[in-house]
Amino acid sequence: MRIEDLDAGRVVPGCSAQMLRTLEAFGLTWDGPVEYQSVRIGHYAQALDGLGARGLTFECSCSRSERLTARAYPGTCRSGPHRGGPTATRLRVPDLSICFEDRAQGSCSFELARLGDVIIRRRDGTYAYQLAIVVDDALQGVTDVVRGADLLDNTPWQIALQQALGLATPRYAHLPVVLEPRRGKLAKSRGAIALDPRSAGSQLHQVLTLLRQDPPATLKLELGATVLEWARRHWKLDRLQAVKEVTLTV
Repeated sequence: MRIEDLDAGRVVPGCSAQMLRTLEAFGLTWDGPVEYQSVRIGHYAQALDGLGARGLTFECSCSRSERLTARAYPGTCRSGPHRGGPTATRLRVPDLSICFEDRAQGSCSFELARLGDVIIRRRDGTYAYQLAIVVDDALQGVTDVVRGADLLDNTPWQIALQQALGLATPRYAHLPVVLEPRRGKLAKSRGAIALDPRSAGSQLHQVLTLLRQDPPATLKLELGATVLEWARRHWKLDRLQAVKEVTLTV
């Protein structure tokens, strides 16, 4: 279990403890102690220093508005920051293809040059998500990453970082993202409601239905742990091949 709390400005006091209690109420448990990114700063610094020493990073002075105007970072500061002031650190991505076999989405290939040089340390000094999770996955011995298909195009950057740092690449499976009826992402919708541990069984049943696992209707009345055990024994990943989105019906 990992709590990703690097962005201090967005950390809500007590939220991580509440999330852990909710997971337990739904029958989801974890191995070993809970790990917090906020205590791993030294590991991220060491990784960043190692990349910099090999000329694999550069400092970028581009503002957020400048970055948003381009679909991919155009390399404005590759030869040095074009203005003074605070800078972010970017990975100098090589001009090559990253290919991998995703267990849900199949064969994937991305041109790193088209994605651009990814930020790995922000202008405020915070280590960025891309670098932190690559280091974290290695430290925790993660062998399989299962997450939403909206993060599929982050994977080539992470694989490039793994290769640059000499770290193992885990297996990936990008599952479909749940959309609301108006096609917005449910997780970011105003209509999204909090999980209710009192109805864990029915809510997990709904998730399994969205993921095309065809759970029996009787599972709605069971405890969360019972539903998860059924899912473990009957899980069929092949039903999600090349599926990037599913829509929640009301």
